[in-house]
This record gives sequence, C-alpha cells and structure tokens, in this order.
Amino acid sequence: MYKDITYAVEDPVAVITMNRPDRLNAFTTRMLAEIRHALAAAEQDAAVVGIVLTGAGRGFCAGMDMGSLDNLSTGNVQREDLSALEASPGDPELGPNFKVTYSYLLSIRKPLIAAVNGACAGLGFVFAMLADLRIVERQAKFATSFSQRGLIAEHGVSWVLPRLIGSGRALDLLWSARKFNGEEAERLGLAERLVDAGESVETAKEYIAELAASASPTSLKVMKAQVYRHLNMPLGDAMTETNEWMATSLKREDFKEGVRSFIERRPPAFKRLSL
Repeated sequence: MYKDITYAVEDPVAVITMNRPDRLNAFTTRMLAEIRHALAAAEQDAAVVGIVLTGAGRGFCAGMDMGSLDNLSTGNVQREDLSALEASPGDPELGPNFKVTYSYLLSIRKPLIAAVNGACAGLGFVFAMLADLRIVERQAKFATSFSQRGLIAEHGVSWVLPRLIGSGRALDLLWSARKFNGEEAERLGLAERLVDAGESVETAKEYIAELAASASPTSLKVMKAQVYRHLNMPLGDAMTETNEWMATSLKREDFKEGVRSFIERRPPAFKRLSL
C-alpha cells in the first residue's frame, strides 16, 4: 500500500520512514497521506507503545517537493486518488484545536519521536517541531525556508516554535531562514537529545523501550493530552481538568498495578493501548 514511506513494527516501537531519499524525503501529497495512515495504524496496534518518525538516506525531510510547490503556485495540481489511505489518527476528544491540518500530530495517543538524521526544512521542520521529542544527529541541518519562498510561518510552527525556544529566537529562525546544525539545535532547545551520525533511530527506539518497561501507556497518553491542552488554557481551568483526570486515574487498574509492583519490587505489567 505504501509507496513513499516504509512502516515497521518491532514491539514496542513503530518506525515510520519517509522514503524518497533521492529527494531528501521531500513531501508529496501521497507521502503526507501515508504518514497519517501509518500513525493511525500505530495507534490501533497494542504492540506499539511509541512511534518514531525518520527519513531514509541523508535527509529527514526537505519540506514539500518543489515540483508539488510549482504546481500549486501555477494552479496545475493533479489529484491523486488517496481514498485507500483515508484515516483519522489522534484523539478526537481533545477538541477542535487538534483537528486543523497537522495539529493532529499533537493528539496522537502515543509518544511520537522525530529522529532527525539530516536535512530538515520547511514542512519537514514543522513536522519535527510538532513531534513530542526530537532526537537529533550532530550533522543534521535545519532551516525554516518559508521567508525565502514568499511564504509565512505555516501549519502551526508560529505556535509551537516560540513555546520551544522563545519568541526572539523563533523570529530569528523564521525571518532569516538560516541553516543551523544539530549542535545548535540542542543549544536552542529544539533537540531533547543530541547523538552522533546514524544513532537517532536506535536512540529513539531505546527510549521507547524504556518507557514500555516502566511506564503506563495510559498515563503517557493522558500526560501528552494534558501538556498540549493546557498550553491553550488558563491555569485555573487546567488545574480543574487535572483534578478531574487525577480522580479518574486513581480508579484505574494501572494505579493498582503501579503500587503493587513498587511494593513487590518488580517491573510493572501495564496494559497496552489499542483502539
């Protein structure tokens, strides 16, 4: 079914690899649909605790394919039948903020880690920023690119980037569209982990394996929802919702198992998530 990505599950990790290495994995309309479909598949698979998004070859994703952008700018858009790839990943209960173009990435019920192995620009940069964590290789090259194409900060990056690194640094990267590497990405606060070349995917998989061995998948899901929902809320509303969700968590079997495993000095056996 997939042409522009590969999808592989090895308990407890699903790896989605953008697979157009000759074009630095630049997005096509089909690739965007395939990623969305694969994320939905990962959400539904109980074997999957977390998801890794990466790119084949020497790039993560160079943004939209320039051929696609040229067609868009001239109105010469050819429609591809993608009905077989229709999917609705993400938790619909989180509300309308998470249903606008790529904001659905923030509502994926499982941890989503971007393993940035190379060129990461334009819409590829947006996808990396909308992941939950970024594990970045030192030689990776970042650029926002939008100002140099006569565009604006697109698809939520104007919302997420200042929250990651502050407004001044965000405007610098957006205005100048300058290139910077993985080491600067870590200094800026864009990279939660900095690793050597070729290590990002394995590091991400190891991180997810550690979560699977020790953390409740339901707790991971709820914490993710809390963080992103509460960025849109006043403190009082966020605290009220937290108190309600905390009361619910105290009634779950996971809470009982977490306490029992601690007392019995053994690893917890939490139930996996599936839809």
